Amino acid sequence: MKYELLTPGSYFHVYNRGNNRENLFKEDRNYNYFLSLLAKHVHPVCKIYAYCLLKNHFHLIAKTRTGIEEKQTSQKFSNMFNAYAKAMNKSYNRTGSLFENRFSRKKIDSEKYLKQLIIYIHRNPEHHNFTRDFRTYPYSSYHSHLSQKPSKIEREFVLSLFEGKSNFEYTHINKKL
Repeated sequence: MKYELLTPGSYFHVYNRGNNRENLFKEDRNYNYFLSLLAKHVHPVCKIYAYCLLKNHFHLIAKTRTGIEEKQTSQKFSNMFNAYAKAMNKSYNRTGSLFENRFSRKKIDSEKYLKQLIIYIHRNPEHHNFTRDFRTYPYSSYHSHLSQKPSKIEREFVLSLFEGKSNFEYTHINKKL
């Protein structure tokens, strides 16, 4: 499979799932550790616009920073996933690959698609029956966008993309732009 180059200044949908559909996250601390690795490894080379971590897969929307080589950005993602896999293997006495494949990424080529994808990612826990209401799911950036707490999420940009907080909520609930 040919992977999309992480070209500087571009938006990407980054995703992966557990090998053999195995769970990537077994406890609350696993989700938090994954997010800490995201901040440590990826945030220096990408801005993060949305995420959702489900038991057996995850989704991110990232924009690669300008002035950073494609290989360096890709390496930072790989470092993050390798660090997470090693920690999970050690913590749960397992061996082998944690992730099904190298991380998948798809370039986001329009503002409309970016908005649709943000909604899709935030609603994903409901779609996969992890919760009855996506707004109650704790491992998604949905709440970060509505909160005033400090966050690595590009909150202001996303809310302006949706023309404000109330429209952000409305479009998510009604699944339409």
